[in-house]
Amino acid sequence: MGDRADVMAVGVEEEFHTVDLETHRLLPRADSLLQQLPAERFGAELQRSVVETNSRPFLRLLDLAEDLAALRRGVVASAEPLGLGIVAAGTVPVVDLDALKVTPDARYENMLEEYQALAREQLICGAQVHVDVGDRELAVAVAQRLTPRIPVLLALSASSPYWLGTDTGYASYRTLLWSRWPTAGPMGRFATADEYDALIADLVRSGVISDPGMIYFDVRPSAHLPTVELRLCDACPRVEDVVLLAGLFRAMVIEELDAIDAGRPCEPPRPELARSLTWRAARAGLAGELVDPDARTPVPAPVYVRRVVDALRPTLERTGDWELVSELTDAALTGGGSAARQRAAFAGGGFDGVMDLLLAKTRAHTDWAPAVGPVRPRVEVMLRGYDASADEAVVFDGTARGPYGLVLNALERLGPDGLHEREKLRDEVQRGLGMTFHVDGEKERLFPVDVIPRVIAARDWTWLQDGLVQRVRGLEAFLRDAYGEREAVRAGIVPAWALDEAPGSRADGALVPTGTVRCAVAGIDLVRDGAGRWSVLEDNLRVPSGIGYALANRWLSARVLPELMRAQPTAGPARAISVLRAALAGDAALVTVGESDAAFFEHRLLADEMDIPLVTPDQLRVDDTGVHANGHRVDVLYRRIDEDELYGACPDLLASVQRGSVRLANAPGNGIGDDKALYAFVPDLIRYYLGEEPILPNVPTYLCRDPDQRERVLEEIADLVVKPVDGYGGAGVLIGPDATAAEREEARERIRAEPARWIAQDTVRLSTHPTFHDGRLSPRVVDLRAFVTQAPDAAPEVVPIALTRVAPEGSRVVNSSRGGGSKDTWLVL
Repeated sequence: MGDRADVMAVGVEEEFHTVDLETHRLLPRADSLLQQLPAERFGAELQRSVVETNSRPFLRLLDLAEDLAALRRGVVASAEPLGLGIVAAGTVPVVDLDALKVTPDARYENMLEEYQALAREQLICGAQVHVDVGDRELAVAVAQRLTPRIPVLLALSASSPYWLGTDTGYASYRTLLWSRWPTAGPMGRFATADEYDALIADLVRSGVISDPGMIYFDVRPSAHLPTVELRLCDACPRVEDVVLLAGLFRAMVIEELDAIDAGRPCEPPRPELARSLTWRAARAGLAGELVDPDARTPVPAPVYVRRVVDALRPTLERTGDWELVSELTDAALTGGGSAARQRAAFAGGGFDGVMDLLLAKTRAHTDWAPAVGPVRPRVEVMLRGYDASADEAVVFDGTARGPYGLVLNALERLGPDGLHEREKLRDEVQRGLGMTFHVDGEKERLFPVDVIPRVIAARDWTWLQDGLVQRVRGLEAFLRDAYGEREAVRAGIVPAWALDEAPGSRADGALVPTGTVRCAVAGIDLVRDGAGRWSVLEDNLRVPSGIGYALANRWLSARVLPELMRAQPTAGPARAISVLRAALAGDAALVTVGESDAAFFEHRLLADEMDIPLVTPDQLRVDDTGVHANGHRVDVLYRRIDEDELYGACPDLLASVQRGSVRLANAPGNGIGDDKALYAFVPDLIRYYLGEEPILPNVPTYLCRDPDQRERVLEEIADLVVKPVDGYGGAGVLIGPDATAAEREEARERIRAEPARWIAQDTVRLSTHPTFHDGRLSPRVVDLRAFVTQAPDAAPEVVPIALTRVAPEGSRVVNSSRGGGSKDTWLVL
């Protein structure tokens, strides 16, 4: 894999007190509040005066910030009509332990019975950070290495100086209350996950805890996910501080994972010292001194915090978080932290002053992220019932994510009726362009295009471009080697069968002159999950389609949503045409089957825009001087036709290709490189040919011809996607989670009968995007086809336009031949 910083998502759970807005006393009203909030994002805790929120995991820290802000907005907005205030802090100043009750749940009632006063006094709130490390063994290994690093995060979060009406003298008195649980504190040393799980089993068997969820180590591996959880920190009044904790903790996890890879031994401090580090952070917060775990000496808290953050800078730059974390660190250190601010508020207004401060800070800056604002009435109507759980554009409360503020503002202005009018204009423009498509056996129809554009943020697009160029460089090297010396086979990087038995392998591929660019135009299909992680799904190296439709979609947007196009800077179609034309160096012609081809519109459009002839194979003439199209000699044929159809109508063409008098873009035999079995080896091929770690990850893939992998596929088929190695257009694909038991059994039989014909992949929970349909916005699964060109003697270049494909409602298959559509895609510069 590439840099783990590009794939490690982070999520947060926050706990909030519910208080009476007038008296500022805790109220056990969380159950009433939770009835108004979505259960998948909000939940109950032990005490009925506490509400928990659960963010989605995200790769980008800004995406996490938007989600956390939206969750706070949601709980505050639902609480205030009930006379409730929401407070994010480790404790509130005044509580009545006898007046409050635990949540009516068998587990919580058992905890109260078993732990008595310890359970009753847990009127405290924390902020928990979860980092996905992808493997439980790694989660156990890294959790124990983090012990000396995390007290500084406690100091940053410390927000509980008061308890039972008194100033405790601590910045985080919650830490002392929490530490009374029998499993709280630093995690011990474990050689393996099995050893860790054995300890938990022993604790449950002993009756000291009732279930694995009662492991309250300061850092712990999740009981059911491959994540590492930070559980030490107080709840933070300022949402910005929670974002800061998430960014710093993820960076620490990445550094420790890197240390494991490098073979650096784990040297956690003695338990006595570990507890001392935590105690000092709870006592001092940001206003006193912390202990440097290496030097074992006291250091002023602000000095030590900056030292830690500066040391993490290289990792924070890898995650793209450095500038944001640096800014948030400066803000967090201002005023000495929450505990110091509460004490200042008390000096001026007593406990009411403290509570006013906490209420205000909890609800402040919940719209601090760019483009976030209140839900707008007409957008709210169109989003009613919208599932935003994996959405790129919409937060669960209907507000805009990241760069989508302009788009949602436009939707609000237009409303459903206005969007219907824009759809009519779209159809009119499409008819004028002849923008049609047909599937075998169907009538010609307008190519389906949704009016709502997709926006790819600049940071994502910059990273994707680097990965796309690298991938095509590696695939080009493979194609040349596969039809040349086959060095990768001799080196054991790829097995011989992957070349010899590939459906796309062709003898004429070996006739292409040495040094010729084999893949002038590549189409790489990318998918994004709900956390924002991108993966390559497929490589298309034969006759990739879609550039023309991407261009046409841009023209449609310019006509249908001109106000948005003017406001959003993105590369125009002219630049994309220039890049494509440069790859077809020399005099060129585009070869097509003709009007019978489903994508003939695209062929005609590209030929017109590049000002090159559009010809059918029978219009080509081959003689001793070369190949001629419409009477003019050409150097390159941009073929949008399969090899056999091309040679069948022009049998002398292959000899010209062999002599080098004409180039085919793309070269014959490229199908060996986009074979779905070969896909599994692409990361290793990149390492072999380029000496680089792959930037873009693959989706985990299993080769059914391998007995062990086949058994896994047969056993886990309900969770996998099964594909034929030579399939295209979504044909023959089985999506296990969506299939019936009978369909899965039929797939098993096909795999058993011809295992070499099939591969399987992990099911990715693909991101969704708002699509306008029947007067409402519907979340539809999307993918992205990006295009990379290569000109002779030039480095690959990414075409600055891309095609977003959209699945039908309820489907995960985006291909137009399977009922899918498309969107204009704005690549933010």
